[in-house]
Amino acid sequence: MSENQMSVEEQLKKAKILSEALPYMHQFAGQTFVIKYGGHAMGDETLARDFASDIALMKQVGINPIIVHGGGPQIGAMLDRLKIQNSFIDGLRVTDQATIEIAEMVLSGSLNKNIVMAINAAGGLAIGLSGKDGNLIEAQKLTRTKKDPDSNIERILDLGFVGEPSQINPEILESFEEIDVIPVIAPIGVGPKGQTFNINADTVAGHIAAAIGASKLVMLTDVEGVLDKEKKLINRLTPSNVKKLQNDGTIIGGMIPKLETCLFALENGVEAAHILDGRIPHVLLLETFTEHGIGTMIHHDEE
Repeated sequence: MSENQMSVEEQLKKAKILSEALPYMHQFAGQTFVIKYGGHAMGDETLARDFASDIALMKQVGINPIIVHGGGPQIGAMLDRLKIQNSFIDGLRVTDQATIEIAEMVLSGSLNKNIVMAINAAGGLAIGLSGKDGNLIEAQKLTRTKKDPDSNIERILDLGFVGEPSQINPEILESFEEIDVIPVIAPIGVGPKGQTFNINADTVAGHIAAAIGASKLVMLTDVEGVLDKEKKLINRLTPSNVKKLQNDGTIIGGMIPKLETCLFALENGVEAAHILDGRIPHVLLLETFTEHGIGTMIHHDEE
């Protein structure tokens, strides 16, 4: 087979892909997607470029993407580099004054700007900000309790400057949409007395999606999506399905808080939430613009 014939076949293949994508481009034009970006997708250089180009393309076809990024490993690496000790309680980083200063420096500084530059290099127009900008994320101290197994007494865990959103003020995001700018948000919030709080990026993404009435909340993870007990991907779930799977022990570990965030978003007006494997190249396009998608979609129960 000649090179010219192969070239035509490849072009026909691409044309078919574009033809399949076109109805979804029309369907989602003008809608807002809040995308939580983190994990391996953010740490791998090639995947980071793929992500940036996907975001630029989504904006080009009329979708309004809002990015919320994490950065736990990068914060940990900087703390190690500066020889600042950090500890964890039940998987949550204890954030003292020195740690919150480093967290803000990493999240709102180099990490945020690297994502912005990658999107701009891919043809988008992105601007980086944190929850402090425009009072986007008002926060309060996160409280957690732990029950002593012997005495059965609950004690309050002090995690320092770890917060949770108390109020989202989306006006600044709405103004960005009007001028076709892609916001890239670091999950740093401001407290009632001006304190700086580090907030879980999944939580921030869910609250922003709810506050702006986003069509979709998309969470990039380091797993395929939600798996059943045979470790097979579950393509679609409803809130009632999720509760059943939690009760029978199918959903465990780190997937529980992610799904709780998805359910929170759905309860507050978001149409659908998606949990995707960020290790797959162009996973955002595969989920958004193909018939069957590629991850787990959580949608409202049928009435």
